[in-house]
Amino acid sequence: MTAHGPVHGEESTAPEELLTVPQVMTRLQIGRSAICDLIRTRQLASITLGRARRIPARALTDFIRTRLGQEAA
Repeated sequence: MTAHGPVHGEESTAPEELLTVPQVMTRLQIGRSAICDLIRTRQLASITLGRARRIPARALTDFIRTRLGQEAA
């Protein structure tokens, strides 16, 4: 019998939470154009599914951590 879990070096098989632009707008309290600028300049990672733009929750967390680190420096 084998264990079913992440193999060393691989991520969990749990699905990544994907956020809409309005959800990110709400969380960061900034406007749509600011979010689009962050995506366009690749400061905030996103994916396109058909015509829909989605931001992985992990990308938002990484963006916030990076900005906090920049502010502290």
